[in-house]
Amino acid sequence: MKHSVQKQEGQVMPRSIRYPLHKGLLIAFCVFGLIGCAGLERFGERGVRQAPQPSVSSPAPSQSPPLDPSQSAVTEMPLGSVSGSNETTQPTALPPSAQEGPTVALLLPLSANGQVGELAQAMKNAAELAQSEYKGAKLRLSVKDDQGSAEGARTAARAALTEGAQVFLGPILSSSVQAAAGVTRPAGKTLIGFSTDQTVAGRGVYLLSFQPDTDVDQILAYASAKGKTSIAAMIPEGVYGNVILAAFQEAAGRRGLKIATIERYHATSVDNAARAVAALTVPVDALFIPDNGEAAQALNTALLANGIDRKHWQILGTSAWDDPRLLKESVFQSGWFAGPDKSGFTGFSARYRARFGKEPPRLASLGYDAVFLVNALYAQYGEQAFSETTLRNPDGMIGTDGLFRFRNNGGIQRMLAIYEVTNGTTKLLQDPPTRF
Repeated sequence: MKHSVQKQEGQVMPRSIRYPLHKGLLIAFCVFGLIGCAGLERFGERGVRQAPQPSVSSPAPSQSPPLDPSQSAVTEMPLGSVSGSNETTQPTALPPSAQEGPTVALLLPLSANGQVGELAQAMKNAAELAQSEYKGAKLRLSVKDDQGSAEGARTAARAALTEGAQVFLGPILSSSVQAAAGVTRPAGKTLIGFSTDQTVAGRGVYLLSFQPDTDVDQILAYASAKGKTSIAAMIPEGVYGNVILAAFQEAAGRRGLKIATIERYHATSVDNAARAVAALTVPVDALFIPDNGEAAQALNTALLANGIDRKHWQILGTSAWDDPRLLKESVFQSGWFAGPDKSGFTGFSARYRARFGKEPPRLASLGYDAVFLVNALYAQYGEQAFSETTLRNPDGMIGTDGLFRFRNNGGIQRMLAIYEVTNGTTKLLQDPPTRF
């Protein structure tokens, strides 16, 4: 189905990137030398410190090699069914730490079925790892089971609030984040959720996640810088596709790229979309396809059958491409995509395996970064650690997945690397920017 390239009312979510508050500090998650931060104090070794002055507008670049692109550029992760368990939300003790600091509540769907529950357990493990690796941690971490439901999240948040929690991490699912925020926001507490659904962010609610609009903006910026001027798009139907569509239209307009066509497709209509793109008579030098490995084989077949390959147009994608199923398909070879720097996740994975004896799922790093972040902020700012002024630091923070900052609307902006698909693997084309 062909869509107008004009922006439609209500399609584009707000994406403010203006940060007037608290200039001059760049917080770095530099655990055990994983990420070298020239000119900055190390996060885990000596606490969080003020960046040297007067270089507030030009923080020194990270010395780290790149990090692993997220395979989760979906608006709400398709992680399987969720249990409606009535289990109570008793706190789970994590490794002992000094008790001088406040309680941090970690809300996760630990009793959920399928991949949701598996991810929740992995994020709990990652949180435990962060708590043990942050030297001198003073926060008490209380884990609550939100059961993967809105009511469970409300119950868990209320229990944590009663116990004196000062900041809340999680939940994962957007409905659960929204429900928990209904408890934390009136109480004046900060919640840092893991959902990728921007609509649940806002006053007092931040999202530490992978949001697809950042991928779209940065790959289009790279394409424009490489001389691409006219672009077609094949975008899947569904919630994820709708978010991508809005981001694509906005970013293309901002980058001065002419949109030749936007074709939407379901799993059974990929060939129709490819045929429509192939029939274009206007000049086109790039084709944007933000799908993942699940659709890769069907896309490859449809594109080749309609005479579309890398020799004609530059194929572009998002971090959803970092999937072995997609990387092996011929049509995506030499394609470009944006994704998080790889090295931080590689180091995190090794330490996670050493401690828990298994590979962490890709999103487990979010649990690690959230716990490490709140510990470091509290070490630096004490009672002001979780205020809007502190969290909206315009210079950003370096986490396991690279440089990021919270937006004024509660979303997240990440600095991404650019990769090329080469012989079934990825080749780094451009390091992520070192500052916003």
